[in-house]
Amino acid sequence: MQYLHSVVPAWLSGRHLTRLVALAGLAAALASCRSEDIEPDLIQPVGSAPSFAPDINRQMLAVTEQFEMFGDQPLPTLTARQARMTHSVTDAVNQLLAKNGKTPFAGANLVINQFVLPKAYTAGSAADGVPVRVYTPNGSVVGTRPAIVYYHGGGWVIGSLNVYEPSAKALADRTGAIVISVDYRLASETANKFPAAHEDAYAAYKWVRDNAGTIGVNPAKIAVAGESAGGNMAAAVCILARERGYPLPIHELLVYPVADNNLNTASYNQYANAVPLNKTNIQYFTGLYFNSSTDGDNRLISLVDVADLKGLPPTTIIAAEIDPLQTEGTLLRDKLTTAGVSVDYTLYKGTTHEFFGTYDVVPPASDAQNHAADRLKTAFQ
Repeated sequence: MQYLHSVVPAWLSGRHLTRLVALAGLAAALASCRSEDIEPDLIQPVGSAPSFAPDINRQMLAVTEQFEMFGDQPLPTLTARQARMTHSVTDAVNQLLAKNGKTPFAGANLVINQFVLPKAYTAGSAADGVPVRVYTPNGSVVGTRPAIVYYHGGGWVIGSLNVYEPSAKALADRTGAIVISVDYRLASETANKFPAAHEDAYAAYKWVRDNAGTIGVNPAKIAVAGESAGGNMAAAVCILARERGYPLPIHELLVYPVADNNLNTASYNQYANAVPLNKTNIQYFTGLYFNSSTDGDNRLISLVDVADLKGLPPTTIIAAEIDPLQTEGTLLRDKLTTAGVSVDYTLYKGTTHEFFGTYDVVPPASDAQNHAADRLKTAFQ
């Protein structure tokens, strides 16, 4: 597939670009590492489960242990720029794989391109355009493919295309759809405050639909998906499209989405000190992204108690048990149902926030990926 705007952003130069090229050249050799191919017993924790989550999945516990072993400073002690340099759950998964002589699923059946949406198109959004990474399944098709516009997590402050690439690859590989992963602006102490990321998210969705024919996409079969803050933005894109009179996505996949501004829910209290996401980190993220605390009560943030959800597309919610956001996920499910929106909600026991992309080592994550893919494929029919 050819893309009109195949400009590689400057921030992808150097070692990042070299790494992508190397992965492309070695794809066939690295294609053997899906979670289905790994014996779960190979990945085992060292210690015991925390008292607030005695039934955590053992492979999930091993991931959180490895994540903590990196020894990064607490996010609230860092600047936004420093926070983006800390280790991720994806790093923890890759470290566990390396210890067991395995390599991550490399997406050998995918063609990966990267470019920047035109500046003129994103007027009112990022001044220098919005970078996106596109994952296209190999093989010819008759006509066009469905598409998924995907938004990564990270509290609008951290996270990246690279950190959340496992999820984007899995969705493309398991659905056969083109996945467009959006590198929206991240907040800092002085820049890119709310609703900067939300406007970038909407601009990317609108560009994909307006240019569907150019990139081989069926404009009637475009879904949005996201994790955590990205899940919030996927829902917000649907709200903005409805408000602005623009065609809505055919489906929204919301993976443990931010859906409220209440930090005193049952799950916030039970899992206030969970790993990798805890209450203190969420306060840090919102403190950087929000212009003031009142932004938390905006309809695009407080989906469960402020937003009008009527007319939104059919929705799939993937939830983690050991997650401060668990309660608001159930509240969002209930409010969508009350609004007449068809909702499929699944809570994955024994998993933590960020589990969706850990399918190389955590079996429930592979189950969640398969369920998400099945729901999306049904929507695309």
